[in-house]
Amino acid sequence: MRDWDDAYANSAHVPGSDKLPALWAERAASYRAGLKDFRADIAYGPGERQRFDLILPDGDSKGLVVFVHGGYWMRFDKSAWTDLAEGARHHGWTVALPSYTLTPVARISDITAEITAAIAKAAALVAGPIRLAGHSAGGHLVTRMLCDDSRLEPAVYNRIAATLSISGLHDLRPLLKTKMNETLRMTMEEAALESAALHLPRSHAPVVTAWVGGAERPEFIRQAELMANVWTGFDVPTRLTIEPGFNHFTVIDGLKDPSSPITARLVGLE
Repeated sequence: MRDWDDAYANSAHVPGSDKLPALWAERAASYRAGLKDFRADIAYGPGERQRFDLILPDGDSKGLVVFVHGGYWMRFDKSAWTDLAEGARHHGWTVALPSYTLTPVARISDITAEITAAIAKAAALVAGPIRLAGHSAGGHLVTRMLCDDSRLEPAVYNRIAATLSISGLHDLRPLLKTKMNETLRMTMEEAALESAALHLPRSHAPVVTAWVGGAERPEFIRQAELMANVWTGFDVPTRLTIEPGFNHFTVIDGLKDPSSPITARLVGLE
């Protein structure tokens, strides 16, 4: 029998990963301290964690990038990832980083609704095209915005130019076999409903990129390949990038670099 807990255990396979959360928080705080235009804790709902930060470019804004953090829907918040905005900000994009209510307080379906509300609120504040990005559980959440049951209003949805799912989870059914489901509390019905790869895409779906590190757990590579494969069959323009040498945690580092391939994909330069 396959060990599904090990299949999704990123930290267990990356030496020194226990020190990473403190490092992420330190880097993000240092970056925030140097920003010229940073707007914190904009409410998109009544909940304590229903807030996002906005990082504005130096000049006129080209549009909105929304980055949704990961953590298996169970941990972290927007404050650990501010520095990931630099690549897009450098190229003239306004970047929104939302927090969301975590499980087990919220169900995953509730979190999907929260991210819908966060994108709608950010879109009301920032004009122009919208580009979505998310890492791990965040990759799940941004691809859910493009599904046939998406609750985004047409005026917002039609502004989405592209979506970048980084190490995203697109079929949640295997997670039912993991110990983490004691916290996620998913049923088979909810896992299927929340799996973008099991949905039809909403009409006129924008470009979807599934990006994953070549040194990640095989299950994350399979999840990326699955999303790109399935939605290609519905005539969605999909792209799959397996970036050699990067693991689940280092694969997002390029978002801080304006010249990196992943930043170029995010902001539409390639």
